[in-house]
Amino acid sequence: MAKLRPEQLAESLGKGLVPLYLVSGEEPLLVQEACDQIRATARQQGFTERELFHTDTAGFDWSQLLSATNSLSLFAERKILEVRIPNAKPGDKGGKALQEVAQAPAEDNLLLVVTGKLDRNALKAKWLKALEKAGHHIQVWPVSPAQLPRWIAQRMKSAGLSADSAAIDLLASRVEGNLLAAAQEIEKLKLLSDSPQITTELMASVVADSARYDVFGLVDRALHGDARAAARSLHGLREEGSEPLALLWALARDIRALVQITQAQSQGQDFSRAAQAAGIWPKRQPLIQGALRRLKPAQLQQLLRKANGIDRATKGMRAADPWDELLDLTLNLAGVQSLHPQNERLALKL
Repeated sequence: MAKLRPEQLAESLGKGLVPLYLVSGEEPLLVQEACDQIRATARQQGFTERELFHTDTAGFDWSQLLSATNSLSLFAERKILEVRIPNAKPGDKGGKALQEVAQAPAEDNLLLVVTGKLDRNALKAKWLKALEKAGHHIQVWPVSPAQLPRWIAQRMKSAGLSADSAAIDLLASRVEGNLLAAAQEIEKLKLLSDSPQITTELMASVVADSARYDVFGLVDRALHGDARAAARSLHGLREEGSEPLALLWALARDIRALVQITQAQSQGQDFSRAAQAAGIWPKRQPLIQGALRRLKPAQLQQLLRKANGIDRATKGMRAADPWDELLDLTLNLAGVQSLHPQNERLALKL
């Protein structure tokens, strides 16, 4: 029906739901917020059930989605069917299943498909065309360094705040393209400021390393291979009341970047260009390059599976302690091999 930018979604939802939404992109915060808007609107309109399908989990069968599409709820309630395809490649069986669902959407179901960045082949695929024909496609693009100050200004305006260009540039340089970090700093400003006008002085005091531990320091210590310091940071963040999902986003973001760079290099692309395409700022490229010398492609794929399992644990969909699993993920990113592929596959099924 239509391709929408994230900022157009709220207006579209205000006009009513369509049977199907596809949200694609590699910026976790914007993807998450788009999905949250869709789910919230759906709940308001009676979609009280939700079934989640992770296509990258071991043993996933696309017939599960088809069965859920065709089955009636036990309590005759409307439901959201959410399908997550991190690599944006459903394969032949998945493509056919998505086409089948898109061609005859059930009246009491809303299909929400969430994927990573769509490559050129995916954009031409029949399954994608079928989804776009049946519903709306929200494409999430990375915010470039040049666009970041404007994004921050708009985010602050939505929060009821404003700041001059110097203050905004200061925040942009601090977060280095990490939108989640920027959003967290803006929320902090709302709490600490007595005025909606944020001065450069206040911005400097807030975005300085005011906390003893910070999320991005945790990730950098793990990438550097300093397991002891990374574990200390994780413990400190837990003690300070950080949310596990926020830490997972930061860790998973760089793990996905490592995977993307590895794949690009295997196809003959040089590291600098691959890192830039993966959204790694020049200042962090030596850190990423060092991590890649230590972590093999198979280990990175294992870390991605682990991150997916932690995501489900934080949402109560797996019987596991998210903090224990975050420690495992952090240590293995730092080079401590505590994960055994066979045991991990069994654990993620729980």
